[in-house]
Amino acid sequence: MNQFLISVSLLFFSVITFANGPTGKFKDSTKLILSDSLMMASFTDLQSVKRLDDAFSEFSKTNFLGSTEYLDNSSAWNAEFVDLNDSTIRHQLDKLDQNTPFALSYNERVKAFINLYGNKKRLLSAKVLGLQDYYFPMIEEILDKYAMPYEMKYLAVVESALNPTANSRAGAKGLWQFMYSTGKIYDLKVTSYKDDRFDPYLSTEAACKYLSYLNKYYDDWNLALAAYNCGPGNVNKAIRRSGGKKGYWEIYTHLPRETRGYVPAFIAVNYVMNYPSDFNIKAIKPPTNHFDNDTIHIKGPITLSHLASTLNYPIEQIEYLNPVYKLSVIPNDGKFHTLKLPKTQLGIFLSNQDSILALYKPKADNSEGVLATQQQLEIYRVRNGDYLGKIASRYGVSVRDLKEWNGLRSNNLRIGQRLTIYSKGSAPKPSATKAKINTTTSGGYEYYTIRSGDTLWDIAKAKGLTTAQIKTLNSNLNERKLKPGDKIIVGKKG
Repeated sequence: MNQFLISVSLLFFSVITFANGPTGKFKDSTKLILSDSLMMASFTDLQSVKRLDDAFSEFSKTNFLGSTEYLDNSSAWNAEFVDLNDSTIRHQLDKLDQNTPFALSYNERVKAFINLYGNKKRLLSAKVLGLQDYYFPMIEEILDKYAMPYEMKYLAVVESALNPTANSRAGAKGLWQFMYSTGKIYDLKVTSYKDDRFDPYLSTEAACKYLSYLNKYYDDWNLALAAYNCGPGNVNKAIRRSGGKKGYWEIYTHLPRETRGYVPAFIAVNYVMNYPSDFNIKAIKPPTNHFDNDTIHIKGPITLSHLASTLNYPIEQIEYLNPVYKLSVIPNDGKFHTLKLPKTQLGIFLSNQDSILALYKPKADNSEGVLATQQQLEIYRVRNGDYLGKIASRYGVSVRDLKEWNGLRSNNLRIGQRLTIYSKGSAPKPSATKAKINTTTSGGYEYYTIRSGDTLWDIAKAKGLTTAQIKTLNSNLNERKLKPGDKIIVGKKG
């Protein structure tokens, strides 16, 4: 018995520890999770699995990422301008060039971009140097799958600075800056809820396929890069204008202006990412790293904000891990969708998945009810040639009903007059005695506050008025839009 109490106590403490987010605050929304976890105290492998996850993450980080020395943002731009001599840069680039199929040439254009990333954009380079711990393990795995040069990962830095939600003025989006049409060719789907161009994994696969195709087409990686930037058509034009030459630097002056800087920027990023110490650049710590997170597949509907509240984890972090969801909603389309979470929160989700999903209640579609309510009455505007019998016949009601509903004492109508007409069976039933209503007075007028179930007909009858008189007292009154809490004038004081 004591042993059981100790086990439950330890489990309770452990769940509180890993259910809390980075803020350290424990919210009421996590009480269900704690309760469910305690109910599952018989699943003794829960904590053992968490320990295995932690051990594997630590092993992977140590052996794959190594020990990175991070700094805070404030010190990233404090270093002085570094002016490297040409021989140093050339020597370092030669070493990189020996280990890649890319032609990492050195010239004044490349040097300008090395200074751009190493000096002028030192803060950006420091951020990217940190973000590589999150993105590069995934990118390198896909590059390996498609037998691509590993240096291709640096192209994502040139394209988006490793920002998965980057959006250019031309409409290119994502880590690899796919235009809509090109993305569609490589099965990057776009819907109102999702944009696969924002999915780091799917867009990296698409980039590998496209770049592989371009390299087979040109048999030159630098030309493949140029075509990725400006399109094969523009590269082919440059080849024609150069007299049929097929080297990047040979057709350089015939390429679009942006593309002239594209390959030099790629070479510069290769240099700065491999030799950041040359510019006194240290990595800024990223929000997370690759090995602290994991992915599952679930069906919607569910919002990321619901997951954030039930898992007691910042919504901004969950959105950061799942940039593919444009509206932060996993849609209800009958398909499985990816969900990436920190391993700690993922463990809580998997242990309480049914309860968490059951708690989510999508907004009900009450359009039929609203339409039914609106269809119960109609506001009819009297036109030339109308009379009560004609209108009554059109709507299948009696003249007496029309007069009763609108407080008419005679059969006379005027063009433009508005009549309230109820559908069959929906008209308010007349009270045996005149109901009393509570009113307030202010500024010379008597006011009534609308309550649930009130109709203008009821209110008018209770005050001994017609609906037309109520409308005269309240200019622009729309009885269809009356809701509890609204105040209307029902008379004048005195």
